Parts: sequence; C-alpha cells; structure tokens
Amino acid sequence: MPPAPPSTPPATSADSPAARLAAVQQRIARAAKVARHDLADIALIAVSKTHEAEAIRPLIAAGQRRFGENRVQEAAAKWPALRAEHDGIELHLVGQLQSNKADEAVALFDAIHALDRPSLVTALARAIDRAGRAPTLFVQVNIGDEPQKGGCAVADLPGLLGEARGAGLAPAGLMCVPPLGVEPAPYFALLAKIARDHGLPLLSMGMSDDFETAVTLGATHVRVGSALFGPRA
Repeated sequence: MPPAPPSTPPATSADSPAARLAAVQQRIARAAKVARHDLADIALIAVSKTHEAEAIRPLIAAGQRRFGENRVQEAAAKWPALRAEHDGIELHLVGQLQSNKADEAVALFDAIHALDRPSLVTALARAIDRAGRAPTLFVQVNIGDEPQKGGCAVADLPGLLGEARGAGLAPAGLMCVPPLGVEPAPYFALLAKIARDHGLPLLSMGMSDDFETAVTLGATHVRVGSALFGPRA
C-alpha cells in the first residue's frame, strides 16, 4: 500500500493570532524606542475588512480591542454581535465614506479616517448633530497626489479644515496611504509636518509593510491587516 500523502500540519503557536499580535506589538515597541516615542501614544488598529467573525474572535481573545473596517455595510453586518460579546471594542472606519452613509457611520464607528471633501463635512456635521455623538475624525490626505486615490489634495487641506471647523466638526488628525512601490518615509514625514502646521495631534499612517517606518516618523495610529490576520486566501 502506498504511503498516505502528508497532511497539512496544524498551525504552530508561532502561526496563531495571539503570536502574530505579540510580534506586531513588539515591532511597534522597538520602532517607538528607536525614535524615542512614547509607546502609550501609538494605537494598533487591526484591519479586519473581509474577515469573518470567526477570524476576529481569536485576536479579541488575545487582547486586541481596536479594529478597522473599510465599508460601513460590512461593519454593520458583523460588529454589533461581536460588540455584544466583548467589552471595550473600538471601531475605526479606514476606507472611503459615501455621504449617504454618514448617519450609519457615526452610529457605528468610534473614529472615521475618511473626511476628504466638503460634501462629507456637511453630511457628517448633520449626522453627528442627529446622533448626539462625535467620532474622532481624521482628514484623509492624498499625500502622493494620485488621481486614482481618494483623499483631500494637500493644497486643499486648509480650506477643508476651515469648512469642517466652521460646521462644528473638530478634526483631530490626518490619515494617508502613500503611493505603492516607493519609499514611504518622505510621505509620512510630509504628513507629520502638515499635521504640526495645522495643530493636529493624531497621525493615521502605516500598514503591514511599513508601519515601523510610520511609527518612527510620528504615527499615532497604525492600520495593520495581513501581519495580524495572515495572507488572504
């Protein structure tokens, strides 16, 4: 009888969600130490877009409480039940937001990293007024001036901030996604400078491939997906 084909080995402890979370936390801590940044000022957002609740629960069990989603509809389908199961969940919208989803987003998310245009300023101001709650707001900046990407142009940022503040909003920070395939550090450094110039304390920048660089350049929020959840099938 021919030997049975080898079975797929079970996940080792190094492959577990808890181990991946610990590894990412250690990398953030090392980068913060090198740059002499306070680790307590850096928030890790586990980007759970497209992942089902079964993939999210092990990270929650390991202690992760901040999660990011790209789409309001997807988040609304899975997070109310997860929040009912677990205390202390903090939910961040890290994808683009349609104005007609503003009410849903304000009700669901603790932070919105997608403020990028005057029409959304108006929609969010109305939604926040109706809901009586105000998520933390980040202005998304098109830091590489890429026409295919969302985000406010750097040149338009002062005007957008003025409109937001005039509408009663209080943006707390900036968010960016640097161009693919290039060194991200100059873009992170530019976003940090722009934030300082406008008195904005929060910086949402850095993903699985570059979050350590972002931390050294002042990120307060890093958005990490595949390094925590593993590669997508």
